[in-house]
Amino acid sequence: MRPLNVVVAQLDSKNAEHLAASLYGHFRSVAVARSLEELRDAIPLTHADVAIVDLELVGLAELKDLHQAYHGTAIVCTHRCADEEMWASALAAGATDMCSGTDVDGIVYCTLRSLDAAAASQAA
Repeated sequence: MRPLNVVVAQLDSKNAEHLAASLYGHFRSVAVARSLEELRDAIPLTHADVAIVDLELVGLAELKDLHQAYHGTAIVCTHRCADEEMWASALAAGATDMCSGTDVDGIVYCTLRSLDAAAASQAA
């Protein structure tokens, strides 16, 4: 288990709970936010290293605001119909990566890869 704190914010509360339960084995702590306001509160409260954010809950403008407000938190976006155009838009708004909201292995991989890339850029 990598010692990371994660906040999950998904539009579908069942998916959020399922995703959070699946992530408990991979990270130190996993919190669930049910709205943009809860996400904004949870990131500093939990000292989140990563926010896993559904683009159906948080739009690209809000994603950009989150990225600017919480520089130390990587944002991995999810969407039920993620495609290359959406991925490019999410990255332009400040996300570190994007994948399907039901792909737990992909989310874990994207999360760890995002943090490794951030650590490498800080070391340079």
